[in-house]
Amino acid sequence: MYQAFTGGLGGIALAKHGKSRAINAENPHGEKGRGGMAASHLGPSRKGSPCLKDIEPGTVVTLAEMEGPGQINHIWITVDNKTTEADCFVLRDLVIRMYWDDEETPSVESPLGDFFCCGFGRECFVNSVPVAVVPNRGFNCYFPMPFKKKAKITLENQHANKIPAFFYQVDYCLYDELPDDIAYFHAQWRRERLTEKTKDYTILDGVKGKGHYIGTYMALTTLERYWWGEGEMKFYIDGDEEYPTICGTGTEDYFGGSWSFAKQVDGKTVEQNYNTPYLGYPYYSAHDELIHNFYHNDDCPPMRGFYRWHLQDPICFEEDLRVTIQQIGVGYRGLFERQDDVASVAYWYQTLPHAPFQPLMSKEDRWPR
Repeated sequence: MYQAFTGGLGGIALAKHGKSRAINAENPHGEKGRGGMAASHLGPSRKGSPCLKDIEPGTVVTLAEMEGPGQINHIWITVDNKTTEADCFVLRDLVIRMYWDDEETPSVESPLGDFFCCGFGRECFVNSVPVAVVPNRGFNCYFPMPFKKKAKITLENQHANKIPAFFYQVDYCLYDELPDDIAYFHAQWRRERLTEKTKDYTILDGVKGKGHYIGTYMALTTLERYWWGEGEMKFYIDGDEEYPTICGTGTEDYFGGSWSFAKQVDGKTVEQNYNTPYLGYPYYSAHDELIHNFYHNDDCPPMRGFYRWHLQDPICFEEDLRVTIQQIGVGYRGLFERQDDVASVAYWYQTLPHAPFQPLMSKEDRWPR
């Protein structure tokens, strides 16, 4: 009997009726009674194969493949964030994809770091309910991912160099059956290196079917002066055309903040970072520590990362969904239309089949400025 785990303590005492399994490098098929069998110089079953080694450029490896019915409950991953000083955007060069049942195109496709709310090829501390990154590139995802027939997770190395070591574990449960109306987890990454003036940035479109939108990660590189956060988040639901059903009041408002995230420090106004269960601003940097001007590294545009989880307030749709956000700022002359560099990951659940995603941007175009 399937019992969805909601992340709270209310149902934790109820008897569970699934069969717990885990896939990692030491038990790549999640087989019962076959975990940690590989031998090392310490002897049998002593960390003989804790990770995938030497993933060559251009290689696609299958991290996990399992037969259903079942549900993935937790994914943990860690990898070094660079292989050389001159080419360090590993977290943007690795692409994670997920496939449900018999589909040929992925329901999840994103650079690895951005999927875990770490854009710009940089890790950061993230402390939320469905995604946690602790304390340094320990990537955790708790979104429940049910599947009726089959689940497959792959990793593609688009980096210039091989990945010496890739550690991971996928924790899941098998069930006798799943409800007929189960919805499938989806996530899609996008980017516009320079947004079009007066045209809203599209976070998600082309969604067909019944489902609910449950989260946004945004990696914003500001390319113009003055305050950037006046753009409104819009949800076009079930046939909305010119105007959306849901329209917010500003970017900082959508991510739960206010008043420019500001506080006074030594007479200067500075933005405050924060992590909460459902919304956060975990990353800010105007530095380029590893690539250019090592000793004078304040020469790149400010980079900001945000997340917003609609776990308590999902955006429900019956037929279709489109999600956009404006690029509007304010300065001494008032509101103005901006052009910035915006990347995002949209997270949602829906029925299958889903519409194929637009082609993923090349790795060179994914790199931070």
